[in-house]
Amino acid sequence: MMTFFAEMSADGSYAVLPDEEMHHARDAARLKEGESVRLIIQERIYSSCYSPENRFLLLGELPSPEPKLKLTLYQGIPKGDKMEYIVQKCTECGVERVIPVAFSRCVSIWDPKNEKKRSRLTRIAEEAAKQSGRAHVPEIGNVIHADEIPVSAHHPCLVPWENAQSGQSRGIRSWWANQTEKPEKLSLVIGPEGGISEEEIRQLTLRGADCVSLGPRILRTETAGLAALCALLTVSGNME
Repeated sequence: MMTFFAEMSADGSYAVLPDEEMHHARDAARLKEGESVRLIIQERIYSSCYSPENRFLLLGELPSPEPKLKLTLYQGIPKGDKMEYIVQKCTECGVERVIPVAFSRCVSIWDPKNEKKRSRLTRIAEEAAKQSGRAHVPEIGNVIHADEIPVSAHHPCLVPWENAQSGQSRGIRSWWANQTEKPEKLSLVIGPEGGISEEEIRQLTLRGADCVSLGPRILRTETAGLAALCALLTVSGNME
């Protein structure tokens, strides 16, 4: 069943597709009248049937597929187009927001005033949300520096770090099990290709961040965030 972004009519009796979405449904997908579709309207999903007149009756609201754990990914800026892959796959799996972070070891430097990259990543997030049946499109934030990553008792911050020695970090499952009050919001910090420096780790942990392990294997920056995201959603019961 195909999914489209839609808008409610003024009187709320039906929905309409924006021109681009209608073009896709009619000319690319070549849907036939009456064919079942899903419509995303203001972060809610509805069942409907394709209408060539662009008047979609809402047949009922569908259950939300959004995870209860709201996870923000603070991703060290990678080289090339890796951020596009990260945004796409993490959106499919349920990330709430993606914030690019300029760490000291980042090779790529992004101009915070350049909206072109952010607009492209937002478009990728929109397409990934639609493909995966999500009602929420993750926010793509502006570039921040490592010392701007928020850390608080009500919004825990986890940092997978491959250089942590035995006893300095624990796996995600054991970290989650030891949380007396299970968090509803959580930050996940992933370094760039060169990793996170010891000084940046020191500053993050001084402010209350927890280092965790992703196991004995070293993961690439474009893999680590996705792996950690899926692990957190699994231990919190959001992958069932």
